[in-house]
Amino acid sequence: MKRKTASAVLVFLLGCALAGSARAAATGQASTSAIVMFLTFIAGTMGITYWAAKRTRTTSDFYTAGGGLTGFQNGLAIAGDYLSAASFLGIAGMVYVSGFDGMIYAIGFLFGWPVVMFLIAERLRNLGRYNFADVTSFRLAQTPMRVLAASASLLIIALYLIAQMVGAGKLIVLLFGLDYNIAVLIVGSLMMIYVAFGGMTATTWVQIIKAVLMLFGATLMTILVLAAFDYSPDALLAEATRVHPSGLELLAPGAQVSSNPLNALSLGIALAFGTAGLPHILMRFFTVSNAREARKSVIYASAFIGYFYLLTFIIGFGAVALLVRHPEYFATGPDGGFDMMKSLIGGTNMVAVHLANAVGGNLLLGFLAAVTFATIVAVVAGLALAGAAAISHDLYANVIARGRATEHQQMRISRLSTIALGVMAILLGIVFENQNVAFMVGLAFAIAASANFPVLVLSISWRGCTTRGATIGGFLGLASATVWVVLSQTVWVDVFGFASPVTPFPNPGILSIPLAFFSIWLFSKLDRSPRARQEAAAFDALTVRSQTGIGAVSYTHLTLPTKA
Repeated sequence: MKRKTASAVLVFLLGCALAGSARAAATGQASTSAIVMFLTFIAGTMGITYWAAKRTRTTSDFYTAGGGLTGFQNGLAIAGDYLSAASFLGIAGMVYVSGFDGMIYAIGFLFGWPVVMFLIAERLRNLGRYNFADVTSFRLAQTPMRVLAASASLLIIALYLIAQMVGAGKLIVLLFGLDYNIAVLIVGSLMMIYVAFGGMTATTWVQIIKAVLMLFGATLMTILVLAAFDYSPDALLAEATRVHPSGLELLAPGAQVSSNPLNALSLGIALAFGTAGLPHILMRFFTVSNAREARKSVIYASAFIGYFYLLTFIIGFGAVALLVRHPEYFATGPDGGFDMMKSLIGGTNMVAVHLANAVGGNLLLGFLAAVTFATIVAVVAGLALAGAAAISHDLYANVIARGRATEHQQMRISRLSTIALGVMAILLGIVFENQNVAFMVGLAFAIAASANFPVLVLSISWRGCTTRGATIGGFLGLASATVWVVLSQTVWVDVFGFASPVTPFPNPGILSIPLAFFSIWLFSKLDRSPRARQEAAAFDALTVRSQTGIGAVSYTHLTLPTKA
């Protein structure tokens, strides 16, 4: 029955795409070869989902792919998860608009990985089972830790989902000529199929395959861009500064991020520490067999991601230098003129896709579009998995059912959660249609760094951390970051329509992250309860487990007799 349902949905989605292809052909948006390549890739990923569905029988299979991946495989999958719409479409678009400032995001995204490697990866694998809430609740009280983790995770996932849905929706509009809302509906539906039927196994292998293809496509695209300037980066940058409205300021810190030093610092802190708080990234460390493979995962992922960001720098400046030579990619006026910032078809999030067409023709366009779309859907699937884990594993199994839920019940709740998250993703993608995808991910990182990261780090590295301190500090970090984002230009003005923002800049990290750390420290110090003393005593057991991995295969949390 499940397979029949998946097949029926797939047929419907492909029918929509094919109907859109006729419209696209009429408007000249994509060639038949590009569309065929796109649909072939999607069909291939659905085949992987069908294969994975037959191997997904338990909650361990659903959330961790059975824990049997190697470090290299998981490193590629992490890179596939991380190289999302924000990384490719968003950063290339930001470099196109503001030059140097776009690279601040890339550098910040990359800088978070040493933090993960040295502070998180090994201990996470040794202490947890499905997600990071297993780690924070190892010696701290189950209910408040899992409620906090679920609350923060769902909000982070919501912001991250916005970025992916907007990127995918714009891509399908550009390729097929479909209505944006229909495009977002297709993306959300595909994601629900990936996750509900294939779980982590399907998501992982789609991520591995598309990571390889995306690295290949971006490398080819970079070579073709440099070839247009005789392989001279200097000539490329000279041409970019000549045609861009900002001129030489394109290579200097500009208005997008750096005009406000506090905003730049706030963004940098959030990007550096947010990686270690992203629920869908942290989940990936439970798909490997041991802590050694978890460390190797980080090393491989860092290498792949760093290499990719070097390419996005060239792609972004290449778009500035080359797209102005192609007025067909712009909405031109009666005199044939256009504004390179405001008139680009599909908006600035689509500069990388247009550049692929400009330097490689329809074949490269079809390839990059297919890979980018698969990237987005796979990332959305990973986010949905993390959200399903938060709802099913944290809230339902451990808070509502108090550990008495059966495998069947958890799987059913997981799949229902996936459908609910898919619907939410579709609605958010429609509401935030015109937001830059890299910027939205930056906000998600800020909330991850404010709520998840402080609790995770202090619970595994500081003996004095108590349930009371972690709960209050975590929720204060979450609330302050969320309120700041809501009152910023991004939501208060762009979504709600108010005349001016309440907060002076959009990134909350400079306030919310120190507040979370200080609050956890303060309220832990003030906690003199018997439970606090027991949690301090249990720190030795946590340290042994986190360093050695003894007992990691059969996960159990410490049961303390006194309630928080």
